[in-house]
Amino acid sequence: MADLYEEIVKIKAEGGSAAVATIIGAEGSTPRETGAKMLVREDGTIFGTIGGGCLEGRIIHAAIKVIREEKPRTFHYDLTGMEAGGAGMICGGVLDIYIEPIIPTPTVFIFGGGHISLFVSKISAMAGFQVAVIDDRAQFASTERFPEAEQVIAEKFFLVFPQLKVNRSSYLVIVTRGHAGDQEVLEWAITTEARYIGMIGSGKKIRTVYQNLEEKGIAPERLQRVFAPIGLEIGALTPEEIAVSIVGQMIQVRRETQKGKAPGSCS
Repeated sequence: MADLYEEIVKIKAEGGSAAVATIIGAEGSTPRETGAKMLVREDGTIFGTIGGGCLEGRIIHAAIKVIREEKPRTFHYDLTGMEAGGAGMICGGVLDIYIEPIIPTPTVFIFGGGHISLFVSKISAMAGFQVAVIDDRAQFASTERFPEAEQVIAEKFFLVFPQLKVNRSSYLVIVTRGHAGDQEVLEWAITTEARYIGMIGSGKKIRTVYQNLEEKGIAPERLQRVFAPIGLEIGALTPEEIAVSIVGQMIQVRRETQKGKAPGSCS
């Protein structure tokens, strides 16, 4: 069991996702007893076992769904006539399996260290996000200016991109000091698997940036995932209000349940 928890710690440290499947109820002839656990990584590989064979395949499928939804679920399996562990043994019991997702702490990467970023950083930290701030001006990217940020980087944006660990739990807020910076960051952002990408700007500015990217060969469909103008429509005017609208939108996206196919059966 200690090895399993060590593997969980490792996955979380790497920013990965997984799920732990635990037998919480067992009746009749079952391959494992109550309390047995198995770790399922987001790529479907496993650590440990709770039965093997066809049952394990179904649980892996269910666990991947739980990872994508980021919501724990309990699954009921009737093992009548099901082969256990590939050993030719036929089970005849029932199992209840609780599957809990292991999701990395969401991280917001704020590109730009201006007035809006100050409040986005503070409110994001209060809402449970880890915060990273990137600006190409040292005077705007400092730990004194952003004390709540886990990471503050003063460097040209294109030099920073390869260093950033962006995954499905990442939120990218593009609020640089000008069109050129926003376009540079956005062109990179849409190549990532970030869960959220938002860019500040007027309708005219956004159309200009999109047109420039399309002229570089980027398909319009790839820009459809971008929230632009960034933030919820709450009539925000001040930097503080705009920051509230941005973080509110991030929370909205974070809490949305992704719909997926129901766990498949073994055939």
